[in-house]
Amino acid sequence: MPSPFQRHIDACNNIGSPAGLIPFRIGRAQVGWLGPDLARALTFFPREVHFDAEGVALAARLRTPAARSEALAGLAQALAARGHLRIRGEAFDVRATPGGPVVATLDRGAVPAFGVIAEGVHVNGLVHWADGLHVWVGHRAAHKAVAPGKLDHLVAGGIPAGHTVEQTLVKEAGEEASIPPALALGARPSGTRLSYVMRTEEGLRRDVLHAFDLDLPDDFVPVPHDDEVERFELWPARRLLEAVRDTDDVKFNVNLVLIDLFLRERLIDPDGAEGRALRAGLDQGPG
Repeated sequence: MPSPFQRHIDACNNIGSPAGLIPFRIGRAQVGWLGPDLARALTFFPREVHFDAEGVALAARLRTPAARSEALAGLAQALAARGHLRIRGEAFDVRATPGGPVVATLDRGAVPAFGVIAEGVHVNGLVHWADGLHVWVGHRAAHKAVAPGKLDHLVAGGIPAGHTVEQTLVKEAGEEASIPPALALGARPSGTRLSYVMRTEEGLRRDVLHAFDLDLPDDFVPVPHDDEVERFELWPARRLLEAVRDTDDVKFNVNLVLIDLFLRERLIDPDGAEGRALRAGLDQGPG
């Protein structure tokens, strides 16, 4: 019988193959996947994109990251005006592989439409009490475009263009939970890589998640500093495990980071058949 946690991994990996999608290239490197509707829309921009037997490519005359970024920004604005995507006003780096060289930047709202890899930071806020592990849980604001009202991490956010993982961690920790930089820098990498490929209404999410554990003092209480989260609550890890196992109350990709935490903390036996299957499912994504 499949693990009840498996449905969250399956939901984030809901595309079995890229059949029907069209490769998108910058230079010689494939950086994304386009749906048919977006590809058709791009035929109206022959100066910026070229079509060939291998798919769609940004014009070869655009040789520098700056020139490519400018062209992509113009395309994103034009496509947004036609209803194909929503501009977010924040640039993300474009890479062919996670951690590879940056070949351009692209507005965050256009990243799934172009099927480009996105990377993000997720932080488990942990408190160790005598009765066991506790985890800080955020309640997402009801107005959020993605997963409104769902349960979330203490800190999570996409990595903006030009930022490192560590810079993003410190920035998001301060913005979302009023965590001082010195405290945020104590976060430990989980040591596991999490990724998934998910078809959504916006396009194809090809996400890589950098998970961290942050041990917090007993007397530290995170305070929302922006409009991302309405409030934080400290939950016993077992209660959070039951929420992931039995409900769909947790934001879709946060489930994956929490399953990883439960495996590492042995709340789910990592050596049993269930644990091994879950571990194998947590890295199905790009690269």
